Amino acid sequence: MSNGKGFTLWLTGLSGAGKTTLAMELTRRLRARGVSVEVLDGDQVRTNLSKGLGFSKADRDTNVRRIGYVCRLLSRNGVAAIAAAISPYREARDEVRRLVEQDDVEFVEVFVKCSIEVLAERDAKGLYKKALAGEIRSFTGIDDPYEPPLAPDVVIESDRELVELSTRKIINVLEQRALVPKVGIAGQTSAGDANDIDDLDAAELVPALL
Repeated sequence: MSNGKGFTLWLTGLSGAGKTTLAMELTRRLRARGVSVEVLDGDQVRTNLSKGLGFSKADRDTNVRRIGYVCRLLSRNGVAAIAAAISPYREARDEVRRLVEQDDVEFVEVFVKCSIEVLAERDAKGLYKKALAGEIRSFTGIDDPYEPPLAPDVVIESDRELVELSTRKIINVLEQRALVPKVGIAGQTSAGDANDIDDLDAAELVPALL
């Protein structure tokens, strides 16, 4: 049963940073709390909703606006809409935020941060190495710009954190804003959803396999 309070959670970051992994884990945990959740993954949107768009700035912005439009419709109707898209340009992301907030719905921007060095190591297809070598052009973060959020609601360092910690950080913010119901008894949350992240074991601050 949904708590009926929709919102848009926007995961932005470079390719391979871990946006989709976080979206899936957040979906699992929020649905366990009775929250209605839908995920708009950048790759899937390009295959369906944005088929035919290229990778020029105009096309990238159009893709972000389309994702934002669907998120807006979902969230104003009581659904937690999670977008997982590179969305490289700050102006387009800010435009989506303004439109969502016009409906008196909260927009939570999450910057999934990861160094190029770690992204290149993770990349099984070798796209980053090819881009760095100049074999691929217009690759976001290499020779095409990525504009990090200036004041994100949450910063995730996926080259230092396990998915467990990253997910808990995001859910903490959602709980603080009363966007999702808290769980547990007498202020204690269930396993894997602890509110206090200050006393985490150092083992959680290691590179995540995203």
